Amino acid sequence: MDDIIDKLREMGVIEEVDASLQLTPKGVQRIRQDALREVFTSLKKAPPGNHETPFTGGGVDRLSDTKKYTYGDQPTNIDLTSTLTNAYRRGGIDEFSLKEEDLEIYETEHQTGCATVLMIDVSHSMILYGEDRITPAKQVALALSELITTRFPKDYLALVTFGDEAQLININELPFLTVGPYHTNTRAGLQLARDLLRRSGKGGNKQVFMVTDGKPSAMFEPNGRLYKNSFGLDPRIVNKTLDEAVACRREHITITTFMVARDPYLINFVEELTKANRGRAYYSSLSSLGESVFVDYIRNRRKKFTS
Repeated sequence: MDDIIDKLREMGVIEEVDASLQLTPKGVQRIRQDALREVFTSLKKAPPGNHETPFTGGGVDRLSDTKKYTYGDQPTNIDLTSTLTNAYRRGGIDEFSLKEEDLEIYETEHQTGCATVLMIDVSHSMILYGEDRITPAKQVALALSELITTRFPKDYLALVTFGDEAQLININELPFLTVGPYHTNTRAGLQLARDLLRRSGKGGNKQVFMVTDGKPSAMFEPNGRLYKNSFGLDPRIVNKTLDEAVACRREHITITTFMVARDPYLINFVEELTKANRGRAYYSSLSSLGESVFVDYIRNRRKKFTS
């Protein structure tokens, strides 16, 4: 064990602070990278890129299509063959000259930014009945945060935990999250997420990634009192939570739910929330996060996949 600790110190993963061992920022990042490899193994064959869209525009990757040069286009994207052909057609070989109107530019794939709020359920139900749901929940959250911070560094990312109430946390706190004696105030989490996305300064693309076991059991009343009911799905709480999903849809915020439980009545709620928001949902088994059901109400499709 001493040799392992010395090796981790040498790698810069841990350090000694006040006579106790703690993870360094590099160690925290290593955890996120490991989680990314574990969860997203099925994506290894996918081509790399930054938020690709079906539109052409100011991106990096060249497309086969070309267009006339406009001010601001990159000279490195000039289609030399088409440009010289245009010049030849205009003046012939004897009076060959190159003018701006001859320039043909390769179209590039438009790439866009995105604002994301990652919500993590820290309610007591995440460890209830001896079933550990918080570990796979953190694993998914770590993977998603690593994907966003490394592949899309220009994106806005905020992390929110929700139990009795919703709280904004720092990304370095993510590996150490624990559940508490809390109920599940999904509505408060979505309200905080909407507020953060509204203030993020990012335009069109806004989304919420929510990692949960699916059961809302609390909400704040207008007077500020916490109303809670742990038995089944309380229609009063469910309806207010679905109202928040609709509010997100109206503000063009897509909710993607990562469900770390397979109880039928919990799945039914997530189905209703996903329909209300016209978002997406992944239903993952606890034993293997690579075995999931993907539901996409935007494209109206359902897919089962294994890594």
